[in-house]
Amino acid sequence: MPVHRVYNFSAGPAVLPLSVLEEAQRDLVALPGVGMSVLEISHRSKTFDAIIQAAEADLRTLGSIPANYKVLFLQGGASLQFAMVPMNLLTSGAVADYILTGSWSKKALKEAKLIGATHVAASTEEGGFKRVPAANEIKLTPGAAYVHMTSNNTIAGTEWHHVPETTGAPLVCDASSDIFSRPIDISKFGLVYAGAQKNLGPSGVTVVIIREDLLARSSDTLPAMLNYKTQADAGSMYNTPPVFGIYTLGLVLKWLVGQGGLTAIAKVNERKAKVLYDELDRTPYWRPHAEKDSRSLMNVTFRLPSEDLEKQFIKDAAAAGFDGLKGHRSVGGLRASIYNAFPEEGVKALVEFMREFEKKNG
Repeated sequence: MPVHRVYNFSAGPAVLPLSVLEEAQRDLVALPGVGMSVLEISHRSKTFDAIIQAAEADLRTLGSIPANYKVLFLQGGASLQFAMVPMNLLTSGAVADYILTGSWSKKALKEAKLIGATHVAASTEEGGFKRVPAANEIKLTPGAAYVHMTSNNTIAGTEWHHVPETTGAPLVCDASSDIFSRPIDISKFGLVYAGAQKNLGPSGVTVVIIREDLLARSSDTLPAMLNYKTQADAGSMYNTPPVFGIYTLGLVLKWLVGQGGLTAIAKVNERKAKVLYDELDRTPYWRPHAEKDSRSLMNVTFRLPSEDLEKQFIKDAAAAGFDGLKGHRSVGGLRASIYNAFPEEGVKALVEFMREFEKKNG
């Protein structure tokens, strides 16, 4: 009997490709030719070595990652990277610049302040983080240790559509919610990190892509688990890595390759977002949060004329098979997260539901 699946608009952990879930389900009891579940195999086994090597190879291929960058599979989510980045890269006497475009970049700054000197190079908090800053609003520190940005802002529903200039300072990017949703020029960044649970796999895996020369900044005085160089030297296996998460991430990467890569998935994401934004712009009944030139392709945030209507919308949507449309608890409103694996037919179905809701409650 077919399994009933609702349309999952959750911001994360988020929807995974159905074919990935089905393959993981088939192989969960015993990997083909192994006789053990991926949950049981040793991380030092040849089987897992093949899994992690294939995942890194596909990651490098999809992202066109240059040879002078290391790929790390870590734990702790992006939130741990908020601290690991300054612990490893913010050297004594230097200043780290932070561009604030939402709640997560503010949290990253808060952690960095515990480690060393920081400077807010730009902020769009005034006005409610409805946009990313213009180039002339970014005031960088000469000789900054690095410049930190958040490429997509899940709560505010904004996204960078260009890479900011940093005048030579390494650019560090939290790409948790839009990584591999479109082509990315890794060479423009010193370090990119992303929690996997939105576009790459399940929660529990964090991908870090770091330029090799930056590893020299990692001090021997750091705890081993928090030291990028230690993790790179150990091939992400200083301790037991999140084996099942890396296995599933590998399946998602193979799915992405099968979709035609990042250029192809970007076209799909653009189509999905356009369908939804066109509906939001069709009538004043819907009130998009983000300014048009900063709109996210991953997280579409909007309001209704009243909070009571928003509560009714969430309730009715859930009954109709649309889950996860409630906005983040810190801002309220509504949010539709339409990551790589979210099906196009789900967006079209939501728009049809929105039109019926407006007719009934407008």
